[in-house]
Amino acid sequence: MPKTILTNVRCFAVAADLTTVSNKVELSAEVEAKDTTNYGSAGWKENLGGLGSAEISAEGQWEAGDPSKVDDASWSQLGGVGPWSVSANNDASVGSLAYFTSALRADYKLGDAVGEVAPWTGTAKSAWPLVRGQFAHPPGTARTATGTGTGLQVGAVALNKRMYAALHVLSVAGTTPSITARVESSVDNTFASPTTRLTFTAATAVGGQIQRTAGTAITDTWWRIAWTISGTTPSFLFAATLGIG
Repeated sequence: MPKTILTNVRCFAVAADLTTVSNKVELSAEVEAKDTTNYGSAGWKENLGGLGSAEISAEGQWEAGDPSKVDDASWSQLGGVGPWSVSANNDASVGSLAYFTSALRADYKLGDAVGEVAPWTGTAKSAWPLVRGQFAHPPGTARTATGTGTGLQVGAVALNKRMYAALHVLSVAGTTPSITARVESSVDNTFASPTTRLTFTAATAVGGQIQRTAGTAITDTWWRIAWTISGTTPSFLFAATLGIG
């Protein structure tokens, strides 16, 4: 990706697409530096890496009145933990760069002086590692029947590493609609005999979930999102991200 002007950062907070109500999104990650300097350090400080942490902060224009609006979503999420996925600067198409984590919605601020556009700000602090991955399902494609997504060559998972996956169910329609999403892997892009690595809980309403594998090695290098849909005239909009961390 070349140098870029930030014009189309996508931000998904659990079940809310904050893209059209945010004008600033920042991600940060750090590892504590633990001083281990001693008399054998030859006059130089020595450090070991301690605990890691990440933070997502965002701000924009306030809206309310629907579960998809920033005020409703922020208030219901405050103090809760759920998935956050942010694009680098793209349309969240399949294969686009994504950063995501499970995060605590730590604070929410709204309001300003008379005459100003009503603003909001919020911060989410990591409960899991911040993962650098890819979008595996685009948010703007409605799904009405069982199917599979596009395969991505994310790579093999080394021992003690994990495949992470986040699911953001953004809208639900129909009578008794239900979607059960899963993460599949394959030795190649044909997915002739895919293996299910993760299965999300069946979703019947908007919401977010995040999962990860157990830390065992996985030699398959191709990955995709698949889903099973049931109900009468069901329709779902959802975004999904995958990455190894």
